[in-house]
Amino acid sequence: MFKIGVLQLEKSGQKFIWVLRDADKGDIFKGEGRNIELPKGFEERVEGKGLVVREWAPQLEILAHIATGEFMSHCGWNSSMEGITMGVPIAAWPMHSDQPRNAMLITDVLKIGVNVGDWGRDGEVVTSLVIGKAIRILMDYDEGNEIRKRANKFGEDVRQSLEEGGVTRMEINAFVDHITRH
Repeated sequence: MFKIGVLQLEKSGQKFIWVLRDADKGDIFKGEGRNIELPKGFEERVEGKGLVVREWAPQLEILAHIATGEFMSHCGWNSSMEGITMGVPIAAWPMHSDQPRNAMLITDVLKIGVNVGDWGRDGEVVTSLVIGKAIRILMDYDEGNEIRKRANKFGEDVRQSLEEGGVTRMEINAFVDHITRH
């Protein structure tokens, strides 16, 4: 099924950066590793449209780039906050720990993303059609336009709150002032 999902990404026609890291190579709870093998010739076929990065990538810089249209994420807290701050809609695919709750916040509460994997169906394989649908919703459909507008607005609001005089900056300064009083 992994290979079918990879081929669906290729077939989507969308430009992409796919980061494959050690952390993505196994089940963290079972201590298992897995060898991620892309279909033969995949990287050559997507050259100029897709980029496969092995190991580390500058995620925040990628998310901040004007050409980034969506972010497929497991929805760990750091990645979720980075996606929200940069105003990028998120294709949420939670796996474990805090990820399902973060995905729910992104998709159901803030409405700045769509679900890829249904956490309630743990253990089921997510098909290539489901992956393709999430990509198309965020990139092609009117629904995706609304999600992108909301994500962009959230990103602007978050970044503004961190600037000098912004509410988050003022709260942080007040907290620091409070704890450093003698």
